[in-house]
Amino acid sequence: MIRVQLEPFDESEAFALRRGRTDVGGLACFVGYVRDFTQNADVTALELQHYPGFTEAEIAKIAAQAQSRFEIIDCLVVHRYGRLVPGDPIVLVSAIATHREAAFDAARFIMDYLKTDAPFWKKEIGPDGERWIEPRSD
Repeated sequence: MIRVQLEPFDESEAFALRRGRTDVGGLACFVGYVRDFTQNADVTALELQHYPGFTEAEIAKIAAQAQSRFEIIDCLVVHRYGRLVPGDPIVLVSAIATHREAAFDAARFIMDYLKTDAPFWKKEIGPDGERWIEPRSD
């Protein structure tokens, strides 16, 4: 399941993938939060923009790749957009698999994509002004 949404999410959703299943050997999840600093400046807010429909489709492609590449049973990706402040949850990735290693690998693979190639435009806002964030290359 892929969701890109304005409103906060419930972090316990990460475990909902497993509910009622007995074929799951491992669940790996990651929740990312907005920090109040970067390498170079303080941050008072983070603003994310995206193209509705396109963003979800691109994330779904990566989730499908993770599913076939790591043989996971299922995954959940929830990513927020809009204006977020330090402490707000911004992203949730959860993967279930018959073996823990596949769940870990899939969750990391999806998060790496979200940090480097996902179609989001991010702007940091701080006491010294605003700056657009370039996608990470690593």
